[in-house]
Amino acid sequence: MTLRNALQNVLSICGALVFSLSIHSAVAASYTVPSASMEPTLMIGDHIGVVIPQYGFSTANLPFGYLLHSPEGGNSRLFGHMPSRGDVIVFRAPASPKDTWVKRVIGLPGDRIELRGGRVLINGTMLPWKDEGAFHEESSKGIWQVAEQYDETLPGNHHHKILKMQENGQLDDIAPFTVPSGRLFVMGDNRDNSADSRVPVSDGGVGLLPLWNVTGRAIEVLWSWHHPTRVIISLA
Repeated sequence: MTLRNALQNVLSICGALVFSLSIHSAVAASYTVPSASMEPTLMIGDHIGVVIPQYGFSTANLPFGYLLHSPEGGNSRLFGHMPSRGDVIVFRAPASPKDTWVKRVIGLPGDRIELRGGRVLINGTMLPWKDEGAFHEESSKGIWQVAEQYDETLPGNHHHKILKMQENGQLDDIAPFTVPSGRLFVMGDNRDNSADSRVPVSDGGVGLLPLWNVTGRAIEVLWSWHHPTRVIISLA
């Protein structure tokens, strides 16, 4: 084989690989949950399926899209569609765009958000809670502690489970503010163990998430590395 033929073969393989990665990124992807921030909905080690086209496309969806990250995010999305309150979304972390994070959408552009004693208020209405008793939170692999589980209801009668481990937590009170255009207010379901929109990007949190960063919607737990019984669990 000549050097020219060898180079052509290498370029063909590289082209096929790039095409494959692009198709994978454009349609569906998977993600392994590394932290406890979304418990009890997502546990450490859960492998989740993500639908990429759910909200349209931005350059963040490209395999190396983090290289195109802008602190301002930008609003441009091809076939853009706004997430709904309650959606579990996957996104490029604003503080570290190479990293993929997952949180729940709580507030949309124009919503007035406030937190009082850990309770979320949207447009002046406090989200209903129903106490569902004790839950064992896995704060890190194999390390468990007791938390209280609640059923929280978003506008539109969307129910999801959350955890609280303490009263008067550091992130339990936030003065009212309005979510600006092109941003989302996202939270982890594990309310005392999540660096989400309550935490500024400068402190390693999400801040108000630019729509640019959103890469897809998590739709189900496919399986779990640490919890074998967690197989095909819908997040819808």
